[in-house]
Amino acid sequence: MKNPISQLNKVFESRIRLGVMSILMVNESVNFNDLKQMLELTDGNLASHLTTLEEQGFIQVTKGFIGRKTNTTYTATKAGQQAFKDHLTALENMIKGVK
Repeated sequence: MKNPISQLNKVFESRIRLGVMSILMVNESVNFNDLKQMLELTDGNLASHLTTLEEQGFIQVTKGFIGRKTNTTYTATKAGQQAFKDHLTALENMIKGVK
């Protein structure tokens, strides 16, 4: 069996990206302001982490309008969901190995 640490995904080492993916795993989609409020982040900090997740193909970004206001929503992709599940499994295996 491979070393559990080598199975961890470096993208999810950031607590913010871990938080974003945790939220997106249990919600179909979440808009920028709601994510910002849930994670208590500044616009710029959240935006940079969302960009990283998008570049990895882990989230899908949808831009639209509500009335005249822009509304950007984020959804976990199938690849993102699988990568996150694999990361959590690796964490569980690592914890079990410590006992």
